[in-house]
Amino acid sequence: MRVTGWTSVSMPYVVPRVDDAPEPWATEAATHGGVGTQRLLDVAEVDPPSEVAEALQAVDGIQVLVRRRLMLFDERPVELTDSYYPLHLARGTALAEPRKIRGGAVSLLAQLGHRPRRATEDVRARRPTPTERTLLNLASDEWVLSLTRLLTTEAGVPVEVSMMTMVAEGRRLRYQVAIE
Repeated sequence: MRVTGWTSVSMPYVVPRVDDAPEPWATEAATHGGVGTQRLLDVAEVDPPSEVAEALQAVDGIQVLVRRRLMLFDERPVELTDSYYPLHLARGTALAEPRKIRGGAVSLLAQLGHRPRRATEDVRARRPTPTERTLLNLASDEWVLSLTRLLTTEAGVPVEVSMMTMVAEGRRLRYQVAIE
């Protein structure tokens, strides 16, 4: 069974959390009457995909850190999220450890002096890869939404690229932009 009429808003995911505020995914899932959890699949230093290398301004041959997660709604897989970080920011921090990050990655980046101030997102619909189809338990005719988010500092320094693959059925993305 899929959740229908799901509207996701990015803002809670791109600002540091205050104190021990619940994680955005748990809060979002609760508003839809379920329990949102995540399973950490991998933390590794990798050669980045070309899109990630370009966004992080990584020169050829420079590795980055990736944190791969499976997002679950009532224990059903609904999203794969791979978050990439420049090694000079991530190595030796909780980002590089194979465990949950207290307060979340965005809060940790802010504590390390790399507070994200701008989020740029690209969204597209596409057919899932065979691996994505299996991990997300998709039927052969189902598509996914692919969202790529780049977080940069006030000075325009890239600090995180997240590539999310979401179950598309019933999902709507909402963007709220503050005009200064």
